[in-house]
Amino acid sequence: MYLHITIIGSVLLRNLIIYHLMGFKYIEMNTNDFDYFLPKSLIAQNPIEPRDHSKLMILDRGKDDIEHKSFYDFPNYLNPGDVLVFNNTKVIPARVFGKSKFSNKDVELLLLNEEKDNIWKALVKPGKRMKIGDIFYVKSKLDSDILGVILDIDDEGIRTVRFEGEYDLENIGEIPLPPYISKKIQDTNRYQTVYSKYEGSVAAPTAGLHFTHELLQLLNDQGIKLAYVTLHVGIGTFKPVVVDNVSEHKMHSEWWELNQETSDIINNAKLNGNRVISVGTTSARLLEHAATNQKSNLLKPDSGWADIFIYPGYEFKIIDALLTNFHLPKSTLLMLISAFYDKDTIFQAYEEAIKSEYRFYSFGDAMFIV
Repeated sequence: MYLHITIIGSVLLRNLIIYHLMGFKYIEMNTNDFDYFLPKSLIAQNPIEPRDHSKLMILDRGKDDIEHKSFYDFPNYLNPGDVLVFNNTKVIPARVFGKSKFSNKDVELLLLNEEKDNIWKALVKPGKRMKIGDIFYVKSKLDSDILGVILDIDDEGIRTVRFEGEYDLENIGEIPLPPYISKKIQDTNRYQTVYSKYEGSVAAPTAGLHFTHELLQLLNDQGIKLAYVTLHVGIGTFKPVVVDNVSEHKMHSEWWELNQETSDIINNAKLNGNRVISVGTTSARLLEHAATNQKSNLLKPDSGWADIFIYPGYEFKIIDALLTNFHLPKSTLLMLISAFYDKDTIFQAYEEAIKSEYRFYSFGDAMFIV
């Protein structure tokens, strides 16, 4: 009995030390704690026109208050010297369609990341049918189709796929939209931010979809610092949390890069007492990963793979405010914003958003937590 208690105590102590090193206070939470009911009619199926005419909820942590505005009012809540950090990743045409060579049945791939020339990690449908060694043909917008082969399958069902010969993703793929968007959009640029630059994502950093070129210029003229980071959004966006204990969820790694210019802008803001405002959860995860990885609240240029999972109990090191969309129930994104502000208050704000018929998810409205 004594030995059993001692072992449990040792494991708990070890976990507490690990959480402390990662910047967490130990709080045990259940995934179901992050569930809520959303009427299907509030899932935005199309982007609003123009971009900056979506609704904007202001959630002020100092006043414990909610305001309802439009996104073009966003500059009114910023101060000269504030830093906005944008994720300038660009969504690639990662959804690819083809046919199995042997059965002639349809095959669909979601290309996740290119490991080396012509070799990709991919989700494949139907997953059970496609085995190692299976060959398929991908439809091309040009004359000849592209041959592909399944090289490997990992424990989570992700395939390693090799394409034969030369190809251009633009000719064989299309921009992947989230599964809750039921119809294709005519202008796929609406699933890109106006400042997207570096290709590599399978999903857009959606908080940035609200910005127009004119709004960015207005912010710049107002004395707001605009800084850019790159995090290529990967499968973690689609991966549900299936464990009961939130802390047991494992994030997929995503490639990120932080350059010297952005590091200097953020460090100067922190030293001068100005706010660092993350545009979206992807920028927030990158900045917090960099600070945790570098063990410092002052950043330096770096790049690599990030798998940081932020949920209640995490102590933020860099960001002072967060602009974000309204997220899926039980998602890691909802857990992140529940870590940034009190979870119960976040859920009260979501209830208010539902009553006020805000639009949810990727093409939906925005929330600014200050």
